[in-house]
Amino acid sequence: MLATKDLFEILPKTIRNKLEQVDNLQQLEEIRIKVNKPLFIHIGSKEKMWDYVATSEDIKYIMQRISSYSIYAFEDEIRQGYITIKGGHRVGLCGVCVIENNGVKTIKDISSINIRACKEIIGCANKVMPYITYNNLVHNTIIISPPKCGKTTLLRDISRQISQGNRETRTHGRNVSIIDERSEIAGSFKGIPQMDVGIRSDVLDNCPKSQGIMMAIRSMSPDVIVCDEIGTQKDMESILMALNSGISLISTIHGFGIEDLYKRLVFKDIVDNYVFSRGIVLNNKKGIGTIEYIYDFTKGKDVWRSNND
Repeated sequence: MLATKDLFEILPKTIRNKLEQVDNLQQLEEIRIKVNKPLFIHIGSKEKMWDYVATSEDIKYIMQRISSYSIYAFEDEIRQGYITIKGGHRVGLCGVCVIENNGVKTIKDISSINIRACKEIIGCANKVMPYITYNNLVHNTIIISPPKCGKTTLLRDISRQISQGNRETRTHGRNVSIIDERSEIAGSFKGIPQMDVGIRSDVLDNCPKSQGIMMAIRSMSPDVIVCDEIGTQKDMESILMALNSGISLISTIHGFGIEDLYKRLVFKDIVDNYVFSRGIVLNNKKGIGTIEYIYDFTKGKDVWRSNND
């Protein structure tokens, strides 16, 4: 219950009472609320439809709670389609987009909300850390995963462990700069990380990756830069700049395997030049966060593979 305490505080009593009756609440992933539609909850990989139809008053109550009764103060976040609340939980929003200068100024008449529960799993990166750190060096690593397979959770714990260091493996803690464009890695609330990302980690929250990487290089002297879901040409240019500065990189992309990197033109340069030396591929065959295999780009082969295929 503690992990979802802050989430419960934004919900109307009618929805909160029903949620309190749910088994395995610690596995809560999402609550989907739409005006005049039944509620859906996702517990782990399972979806359940409730016999409760949401009202516009439910949406209004939630919006008032997450904005502390001042919607205008959160306009910058709302125009990006979500608000991060205390505890690191993210509330996605849909409604009528107000367009100004060919861009979204804000979203009004909110009719659909998706609440994503933010959870950290301390130690979930234990299995992959020996393949990422070696002789006190950090390999440039890309985590490849379909949606909802735990790549951000894994990335968060990797950040924590690199930042903390490990006495048993004689790995020194490193200065880590986290470029958290969508507030998902650290789950920052008012600039303060709600998740444990390590004692030497600095977070640039709500910052575009390409700009954030350059800002971190100039001002924070990081040993390692961590970011989520790279994919644009600007991202690639910033990554190459970081590597030329001697900084290690840990990042993620959507995909189903190493072959997806080779298929995408935007990744051609970084693949051809062995920018990444490690690839970690996830799936959900044995539950969210299943590690399928770990790939060594420099050798062109797997260095570890699950026996549970």
